[in-house]
Amino acid sequence: MTIERFGVVDGQDVLEIALTGPDGTEMRVMTWGAVIRDLVVPSARGPQRVLLGLNSVEDYIAHSPYFGAIVGRYANRIGHARFTLDGETFVLDANEGRNQLHGGSNGFGTRLWSVIDHKPASVTLALVSADGDMGYPGRLIATCTYSLHEGATVRVALEATCDRPTPVNLTTHCYFNLDGSSDISSHHLMIAGDFITPTAPDLIPSGEIKAVENTPYDFRNLRPIGASQFMNPSVSYDTNYVLRGEGELAHAVTLQSRKSGVSMELWTTEPGIQFYDGHLIDIRVPGLGGARYGRHAGLCLEPQRFPDGPNKAHFPACILEPGAVSRQISELRFASF
Repeated sequence: MTIERFGVVDGQDVLEIALTGPDGTEMRVMTWGAVIRDLVVPSARGPQRVLLGLNSVEDYIAHSPYFGAIVGRYANRIGHARFTLDGETFVLDANEGRNQLHGGSNGFGTRLWSVIDHKPASVTLALVSADGDMGYPGRLIATCTYSLHEGATVRVALEATCDRPTPVNLTTHCYFNLDGSSDISSHHLMIAGDFITPTAPDLIPSGEIKAVENTPYDFRNLRPIGASQFMNPSVSYDTNYVLRGEGELAHAVTLQSRKSGVSMELWTTEPGIQFYDGHLIDIRVPGLGGARYGRHAGLCLEPQRFPDGPNKAHFPACILEPGAVSRQISELRFASF
């Protein structure tokens, strides 16, 4: 484990922590946004980079669509950038039209976190969010622990406490690409979800829970991501799936590249997962290894509470009460096949 200065933001040093797992997995984490900047896993064909990243803090600030960040206080979208809690309406920072995305224009994914603990294969970062931050009630303390384990496994533990009732939904926002190709449409994907939460055009859920059977959203069995798009070019994915497992660490996703022979299983405690196919990626600066990131260069799989949860009483609980701890655990398990 090493810690080095990676850049400067607003006069403060941005640190990068390099971790090495017991089987040779290598991960680099930035204190800006608690970003996983690089992740290389062992495979039968040699070390394989498995996500998208950039080369400087300046590039992240100017060009990153949340590459590798921890987003919050409430990940995904809240409709009309407002919610009512205990009879009081809270007006949030609207940063995507009339809605809020990923906690607002100065959400957790664009903040400097602090290193509070580190070991050769793990690091814990912390962030304090003041009462009223981006419109949210209560002073919240968030921690993120990244740890590398046997079996090329990356464990992400997200915790939060607050002194007032407040919505909390933290998530990882990595863009995965398991073979370094320019397009992930040929990756095979399985999502352990029989339903989605359909949305209006602004991606705010309608409140309906809809079955995926006989729709382009059916990934209950492994199939190429781009199969439906090949038949209908208008198909794209930025969708919350209702997972079968909730509360306990459960298998949610399998992603495979037949080109590299690398597979990834995502296990999570969360009730939903956002699948975004990267159809809007258009990065104007080189990525890791000089790669160019355009449309479909990577895909996101974001374990989460449901989007617009504070405004949908029938969605899974998302309000953190004083004295309680919000815990969200996910694991990325890599292997060769």
